Amino acid sequence: MKLLATFLLFLCLLCTHAQSEYEPTEIDPYGLKNPIAPKQLDDFKPMIGMCDCDSQRKNADGTWAEAIKMTWKFKYIMNGMAIQDETLKADGKHSGSIRQFSKDSLQWYVHYYTSASPSPSLGSWKGAKKEDGTIVLYKPQKAPNGMDGFSRLTFYDITEEGYKWIGEWVDTKEKISFPFWRITCVKREE
Repeated sequence: MKLLATFLLFLCLLCTHAQSEYEPTEIDPYGLKNPIAPKQLDDFKPMIGMCDCDSQRKNADGTWAEAIKMTWKFKYIMNGMAIQDETLKADGKHSGSIRQFSKDSLQWYVHYYTSASPSPSLGSWKGAKKEDGTIVLYKPQKAPNGMDGFSRLTFYDITEEGYKWIGEWVDTKEKISFPFWRITCVKREE
């Protein structure tokens, strides 16, 4: 009986380890990609880690506000099957996203949350990595004048040293674009 109990305990420890072996740890503070995860998790691989960024929003008069310092951290979650990011901004408005890739739709689903306006339901964008290396995400959104369009979020100039991001409202044909937020990030040496 004691041998059976020892064996079951060992089995439970193995199962627990297998459920969390790709989670962030002291050795791997940003976690690891699970080998059975969709290969598209590599789309965000250059961003995994910590970046120092400048975040700028548009003022009501159309000019860009002064840049706010922020850190943007990307890490693997859900045992290496998804990616979470979080920002810490000097103005105290923090935010984050959970990023999951669907093998069925071949789309990224990104769920956004912010400390500035807690919400009972999260805003969601969907999109994919393009041939030019950009990652483009969309959410239907009307313009202030009622015109149909999208909130379009784009990661671009992605390298191991950093990346850029822009948030824009675009019309349904993507001929009209109104940028409302831009961020430039440099990878922190760790």
